[in-house]
Amino acid sequence: QVQLVESGGGSVQRGGSLRLSCVVPDSHEFHMYDVGWSRQPPGKGPESVAEITTGGLISYADSWKGRCTISRNNAKKTVDLQMNGLTPEDTATYFCFLRTIGTLYRGQGTRVTVSS
Repeated sequence: QVQLVESGGGSVQRGGSLRLSCVVPDSHEFHMYDVGWSRQPPGKGPESVAEITTGGLISYADSWKGRCTISRNNAKKTVDLQMNGLTPEDTATYFCFLRTIGTLYRGQGTRVTVSS
């Protein structure tokens, strides 16, 4: 089992920014995984946020284009998400994930609350 440790969540006001970080300290194959962030708003299903493939290809969910930046550091085994222009609709638990064919690992999540 691969452990993913997220941090950086918290409470901000509308228009604020947060930077989420995820470290995978025990993975020897971090560079072989596509990595990214998803979220789950209260009472709703999971939603994609952003992803970086092993080759560095980046994709963002439509609602996040222009508002966030995802980055990975294979040497440090980290994947970060810089979020800007947050709105109350962004209130959710945010999860870091690693994915390869047939395998998905997800962290415990970090809570983000945006007040109006």
